[in-house]
Amino acid sequence: MAKQSNNPSNIAVIGMEWGDEGKGKIIDFLAEKADVIARFNGGNNAGHTIEVGNSKLVVHLVPSSVMHKNKLGVIGNGLVVDPRVLLNEIKNLDKSKIKITPDNLAVSENSHVILPHHIEEDKKAGGAIGTTARGIGPAYTDKAARIGLKMYEFVDDVLFKKRFGSEEFYPQYKEYAQALKPFVTDTSVLMNNALDKNYRILFEGAQGTLLDVDFGTYPFVTSSNATAGGVCTGLGVSPKKVQSVLGVCKAYKTRVGSGPFPTEITGAAGEKIQKIGKEFGSTTGRQRRVGWFDALIGKYAVMVNGIDSVALTKLDVLTTVEKIRICVAYKYRGSIIRNFTTNMKILQNCQPVYEELDGWWDDLTKVRAYDQLPNNAKKYLRRIEQLLGVPISIISVGPKREQTIVARNEFLF
Repeated sequence: MAKQSNNPSNIAVIGMEWGDEGKGKIIDFLAEKADVIARFNGGNNAGHTIEVGNSKLVVHLVPSSVMHKNKLGVIGNGLVVDPRVLLNEIKNLDKSKIKITPDNLAVSENSHVILPHHIEEDKKAGGAIGTTARGIGPAYTDKAARIGLKMYEFVDDVLFKKRFGSEEFYPQYKEYAQALKPFVTDTSVLMNNALDKNYRILFEGAQGTLLDVDFGTYPFVTSSNATAGGVCTGLGVSPKKVQSVLGVCKAYKTRVGSGPFPTEITGAAGEKIQKIGKEFGSTTGRQRRVGWFDALIGKYAVMVNGIDSVALTKLDVLTTVEKIRICVAYKYRGSIIRNFTTNMKILQNCQPVYEELDGWWDDLTKVRAYDQLPNNAKKYLRRIEQLLGVPISIISVGPKREQTIVARNEFLF
């Protein structure tokens, strides 16, 4: 199904913040016109929520396109895969009448396997930085130390037994290996063949820019590259092949777990946004901290990812907030900082400098066109575009697929 327009053939969907931006919904919305949806980083620490009609699904490893038929999902080499979780997810999707087979899901032979000892290690050590305790970090640690287990080794009877045959978990995991074997293939070849055929491809990022191991608020980060560069290393495709980058951000900010959060709102105002926005993690169930929109974070994400346009989610949540703030700078020891920094000393001790805009009282959840938005909502969106230096192409006004406004179609399929 090659495309015939000037719109991009492939789009990388990247979280601009600390994850939880609504990437799952945006991927699901765009997947209708896509052929291949490929995850390139992370593991089952991702939690992408999709709502269509009365159906609601949360997926952790399988790409967020599962509600659409005739799409190929790819789990790339940049992921660490818990075989037990993946098989359970396939089983649960089957209960929802969604069939996952080797015809619509491919797992990279070069992805790494999460084993029981990784999870145990994570439970003991991960609490200090607020990890999900899923074994993600320890599995990536083994990968970097060159002692990890690749998926092709896992599904090979001889190789897996040679390395882990004496372990207590071996008999059970041998069964998992046999069940996953039909899904395992060289996904780099698969992806490059799809690119050569000009298929429409979505590169699905997990977590977000500020959780990237190199560019995030280290050490309060994940263990993979959640930025656009991770597309290439996590799937084996050339940077020259990535045609467009869509950044996903909320109309306000959220963060789960520990770490600095300059625009965090406490008290009644924060609790109101938390409640209306149902700000609880889809993977952990942990309550998310909330804050005002931070333009420094937005500009930083645009810079390091090369973002072409933005999908802004949860605009509807700000309805009835009388005065809406946007952070335009930080104040640190008497100086004004206008660029985001990952320097913990500064981030933990700076004060946000705000602009204030008037809010709106109209219910946005039924709005389906940009022109129907109230003037103050449009002013808010325009100010964000000015501050970030890129256009907003998608506006989400609710969790369901149909609660989506396309503002700039030229950046999409």
